[in-house]
Amino acid sequence: MTLRPEPEPQPAVPQTAQRTARRWLLFVHQLPPKASNLRVRTWRRLQQLGAIPIKQAVYALPDTANTREDFEWLKTEVKASGGDASVFAAGHVDTWSDDALVEEFRRAGQEAYAALARDIEQVLKRARAARRPRGTRAPATRRLLDVFRDRVAAIEGVDFFGSAGRDRVTSLLKQLEAHTSDRRETSTVKPGPSTSPDAYRGRLWVTRPRPGVDRMASAWLIRRFIDRQARFAFAVDQNAAPPDAIPFDMFGVEFSHHGEGCTFETLCTMFQLDEPGVARLAAIVHDLDLKDGRFGAPEATTLGAIIEGLQLAHPDDEALLAQGMTLFDSLYRSFEQSSRSAGPRALARPRKSAGPKRAPSRRRRHGP
Repeated sequence: MTLRPEPEPQPAVPQTAQRTARRWLLFVHQLPPKASNLRVRTWRRLQQLGAIPIKQAVYALPDTANTREDFEWLKTEVKASGGDASVFAAGHVDTWSDDALVEEFRRAGQEAYAALARDIEQVLKRARAARRPRGTRAPATRRLLDVFRDRVAAIEGVDFFGSAGRDRVTSLLKQLEAHTSDRRETSTVKPGPSTSPDAYRGRLWVTRPRPGVDRMASAWLIRRFIDRQARFAFAVDQNAAPPDAIPFDMFGVEFSHHGEGCTFETLCTMFQLDEPGVARLAAIVHDLDLKDGRFGAPEATTLGAIIEGLQLAHPDDEALLAQGMTLFDSLYRSFEQSSRSAGPRALARPRKSAGPKRAPSRRRRHGP
């Protein structure tokens, strides 16, 4: 029997160190010297992905399935345009510590939230100073509100380590939403005592066949906020509907288009539904259904294509409506998630004035 020396005991790795160990992705690229358009396009794409510069032509992201896929796509784009790129995984990055990299990501997030907060404050200041007759619309402010929500979502998508400043942005958005709380005045219907949900529970709701965006969204709104036990059926008009049914999105009925608003907006007004997620859905449904671009909802085109696909895939109206309601429920959950506060966030320390280990300052508002 051969005897082997006992291995020397290795020092135990503290559990806290194990928990905080991170892996990073590095994107290293080289672009043709005269390809200025490719250079700008690549730089902008790196900014959108939330990557931070480590040194010239080297950018870093936390190593996750999503960031790996993002870098791989960008590598493909760069190579297809005549450049070269590689993606590496690393346990540490040159002279950077994990904490220093996390701080750099947090600083970038703070700067983005701070810039957005300044823009919201400017709009809020102008909106408060402007005097307009009571009940009139402020479409420009509402469109900016949607733009700000999209910017928040974009920052959150690359806020990998919970940067400070998001709560302030959320608070300012709520103030702006409150200032434009009459955004439902596109309908001439006024809320009244008859619109209590108690009178509309366990009912049969009837709408026209082949539901589209307004009927899908309205049916979802009814079951989500008004009548949890709602049943749905179809009829060509209100005269063909059962006597005890509640018609919606039909000509000449209470729950339909009124003024310049669609059925979804009418329901929101009559039942006083004004949650942030519902408000975003209302803007999308309005733009898709009425095609007037009033809110400039950026999701409208994509959602319209999805609904068209659902109509082609489901000849049965009940199945089509069910799929549409699921679609709007998913959108609502996403919008609500993005509007929630994530609680206190760590404040990144200011950058040191100079030093060889400091990465180039990350600027979001200027070109490369």
